[in-house]
Amino acid sequence: MATIQEQKIQEQWDRFHRWGPFGLLLLASLMALLIREEVMSPAEERAAVPLLLTAVALQTLHAAGKVHGPVYFWIRTAVAFALTWLNPFFCIYVALGYFDPQQYLSGRWAAAGSFVTVVTMAGAQAGGLPPGNFGQVVAFVGLFVLNAGLVFIFTGLAERELEQSRVQAETIAELELTNARLEQVLAENAGLQAQLLVQAREAGVDDERRRLAAEIHDTIAQGLVGVIAQLQATEESEHVRRAIDLARESLNEARRSVQDLAPAHLEHGTLPEALEKITDGRARLTVTGTVEPLHDELEAALLRIAQEALANATRHAHANRVGVTLSYMDDEVTLDIRDDGRGFTRPSRGFGLTAMRERAERVAGTLEIESEPGRGTAVSARVPLIRHG
Repeated sequence: MATIQEQKIQEQWDRFHRWGPFGLLLLASLMALLIREEVMSPAEERAAVPLLLTAVALQTLHAAGKVHGPVYFWIRTAVAFALTWLNPFFCIYVALGYFDPQQYLSGRWAAAGSFVTVVTMAGAQAGGLPPGNFGQVVAFVGLFVLNAGLVFIFTGLAERELEQSRVQAETIAELELTNARLEQVLAENAGLQAQLLVQAREAGVDDERRRLAAEIHDTIAQGLVGVIAQLQATEESEHVRRAIDLARESLNEARRSVQDLAPAHLEHGTLPEALEKITDGRARLTVTGTVEPLHDELEAALLRIAQEALANATRHAHANRVGVTLSYMDDEVTLDIRDDGRGFTRPSRGFGLTAMRERAERVAGTLEIESEPGRGTAVSARVPLIRHG
């Protein structure tokens, strides 16, 4: 609110500096016209005309922004001084010098501009320039001190206001920089938190895999070994040989499960290559962004989500067209699966949609599902971009 209010005040000052001089010059001319016969000779009246025209032309150029600030100030001050010398009421126009020396000048030049304004105003208020008698000289000195004091006070207030504005602007800039840094730190912390969640999930998954591998090895695999040994000890027949072959095949499968519980499609390829395999002939795959090797858990989760979504589109939605889009962005990876199937109002209570959402959440991601009857279904999974290793 304070900033908006300051902007409004600044806009009002800008309008005054642009158009105010026209009003003061008009008022000064009208007042000078009323007393011209008492204080001006015909020659002075003729001399005032070109000065007035010069002042009007100068203000017009200034309002159009076609004259440099210091040049404008000194020409205006000189013309105003000359007009006040001819007629004291033109000091009304001179009063502009109280408001804008610091705007157009700096340092000693601003002080010099204020000094000329004070001299001109004091001379006009004392009865005109130059002073005609001792009384006017005394009045001029007193009025000069008074005007100089006013200028000193007003200048101090203006400088204090400018200093406060500068400090406030610096404070706002520092706060904006601090906020930007804070947002950056929060973003980095969010990425770190996501990475820690994935790593924690990976540690839990590794423990679970080891437990499952041990159980398969100690139960199913050992049991199959015992079955094979018992069958080999019996009288061989065609049925026995088939049972032995089946048991050996199951044993090999159990051992393969023990060795690797990861998705088979990711064994020797990247995530886009794995998606290409599972979408071949079933959906159109599009990959955007720079492909990067992701953390194993992320790739496995996205692949399983894609498999489940494609299965739903085929089995339940009876879709004719399915599109799969994998997008690599700066800090996240998105997987979108859209179909033109029959859609639904409420998702079924089946395991598929729940499993997809749980897979995304396990790797600090999210899953959104949008569907309408007759308008197909859109599944969108977002996971943090955490690189492999």
